Amino acid sequence: MATLFEAWQGVQGRIAAACTACTRNAAEISLLAVSKTFPASDVRALYELGQRSFGENYAQELSDKHTQLADCTDLIWHFIGPLQSNKTRIVAECADWVHTVERVKIAERLNAQRPEHLPPLNVCLQVNVSGEASKSGVAPDQVIQLAQAIAALPRLKLRGLMCIPEATDDEVKLAKQFQLLKQCLAHLIEQGFELDTLSMGMSSDLELAIANGTTLVRVGSAIFGARQYSTQQEQQ
Repeated sequence: MATLFEAWQGVQGRIAAACTACTRNAAEISLLAVSKTFPASDVRALYELGQRSFGENYAQELSDKHTQLADCTDLIWHFIGPLQSNKTRIVAECADWVHTVERVKIAERLNAQRPEHLPPLNVCLQVNVSGEASKSGVAPDQVIQLAQAIAALPRLKLRGLMCIPEATDDEVKLAKQFQLLKQCLAHLIEQGFELDTLSMGMSSDLELAIANGTTLVRVGSAIFGARQYSTQQEQQ
């Protein structure tokens, strides 16, 4: 079994190879280590190797690790899970980024609850690029309307778009969904929004996401290994 360092290095190698294959600069791609369900000690170990950005899906787990790792002052927390109204305060107080904003109500709560002593909260809009009824995210044709609403909130800073594509091995279908998100971002930029982030691509499809324009890949199992969910975590 690979060590945490070997797994982390392996993912960085995959990113570099994917960038070479599509003539992109690897420096354009940020690696978000998705540490959900893994202990703070694993986060600290990876932090000490040089990783700075970590992703969490559960608000209480984010809060707990934020407290346990408070001495890691330049660690950057990304919240990447579904966000319910009753959990927005935790996320507003602990996270540096939120990738899953899909409703004005959630954005307004994050804005109101973001502490004044912290910089504005970086936000990505989650877009439903697959059109699946079961998927979270704003419809592509509603992205500009939501972006305009968020741009008016002073404690939030809109940075870009995020998607979770369809669960399929069909690379043609996945590529179309990644391209749709890229087109949505380009349209927002044409409308005057200053954006720099496309959050798409995970352990299984990061190469395809890089070929289709991602700037940030969210990688968990390829770094930390397979997850074991507790009943409590499944209910969060």
